[in-house]
Amino acid sequence: MAQDGSCPPFLRVTKQYLPHLARLCLISTFLEDGIRMWFQWNEQKDYIEATWGCGYFLATCFVLLNLTGQLGGCVLILSRHFVQYACFGLFGIIALQVRKYLIYSVFTHGTAADLMFLVCRTILGKP
Repeated sequence: MAQDGSCPPFLRVTKQYLPHLARLCLISTFLEDGIRMWFQWNEQKDYIEATWGCGYFLATCFVLLNLTGQLGGCVLILSRHFVQYACFGLFGIIALQVRKYLIYSVFTHGTAADLMFLVCRTILGKP
């Protein structure tokens, strides 16, 4: 750093982009999962419908809720609008998915390994 207290040129140029890059890194898992759901819509819907046996409508609603919740939260956080509500929404998506896996995996298979898998996924924040 220079003696007169000024920033190096690299920092002056990049400091306006670093907060956006940091936000992008923090939400990258949600962004990736939302984009994957967008491009694999039918596979996601068919998987939920087949594994839960819940029917076309409920499977579509679940995938649509996950898709809009994740991509919508990411857009709000990156645009810096309603960030607190977007974070609560993303947390809600994690809670919903953990509940989904808990109901399906633990109660249908009943293994402790499935429960440990859920706990690890929750701690890591990966849906």
